[in-house]
Amino acid sequence: MKWMRLLILTLSSSILVWLSSNWGNLVMAFPPAEDTPEEILRTEIIIDARSPIDGSPLSAAEYVQLQEKLQTSPPRKLDPNIRQNIFLIRIRSILLKLFPFLNL
Repeated sequence: MKWMRLLILTLSSSILVWLSSNWGNLVMAFPPAEDTPEEILRTEIIIDARSPIDGSPLSAAEYVQLQEKLQTSPPRKLDPNIRQNIFLIRIRSILLKLFPFLNL
């Protein structure tokens, strides 16, 4: 008789714990009520942007001007000695591919 009471008590308490642990899972699957649906967000036109340089907010016109300015900036000039060294390293790598037995 003791074992039967213990079995019923254990079974009922485990069912109670299982039900209470799964009680809020169904509700948590839904997004909050104040959240804007994705279908509406996809149709919005973005009119503000952030600067790629420092992350400050920009208007659409300022963003376009900044992009044009970044595109038209002059290329950086390398020191002639560095340019010559890069050229020699490239020639060396090509020669090593053609003649792997060379010890350059």
